[in-house]
Amino acid sequence: MSWANADRVWVSSQILLMALVVVAAVFGPHWPVGLVLAIVGVALTIVGGLAMLWGGRTLGRSLTIYPSPRGSHLERGPYRFVRHPIYGGGILVALGVALASSPVALAPALALVPFFLVKARYEERLLAQADHGYAEYLVRVRSRFFPGLL
Repeated sequence: MSWANADRVWVSSQILLMALVVVAAVFGPHWPVGLVLAIVGVALTIVGGLAMLWGGRTLGRSLTIYPSPRGSHLERGPYRFVRHPIYGGGILVALGVALASSPVALAPALALVPFFLVKARYEERLLAQADHGYAEYLVRVRSRFFPGLL
C-alpha cells in the first residue's frame, strides 16, 4: 500500500471514530448523574481543544491531517513535552464529550487511545526515515500524548 493510500485509510478511520463519539453523544442515553460529569467533560474538552490548537499553531505550514510528514520534526511549543500533542488533545476532547453527554460515547472515545498509539508508531517510523534527528528526539521526549503518562 502506498503512503498516500495508507494516509487516506488512517484519516478515514480517525474521522469514523470521532463521528461515532459525536453520534453516540447526541443520540445515546445521557448519564444519570449529569452535572459533575458535565463539568469534568467540558473541562477536558476545553483542555484538549487548547492542546490541539497549540500543537497545530506550532506546526504551522507543516500541519497536515495525514501521518506522512511535511517537514522535519519540531522541538518547540508542546513538542518539547510530548511527541503528538494533537492526538493527546483529540483523546481529551473525545473523552470530555463522552463524559459530558453519554456513556455510550465512551466506547469510541476510548477506542481512540489504541488507534492513536498505532497511528503514532506509524507516523514515527515515517519521521525517522525522513528526519535523521528524529531518533534522538525519541530518546529526549519519551511521552507520546501526555507528559509522564502515555
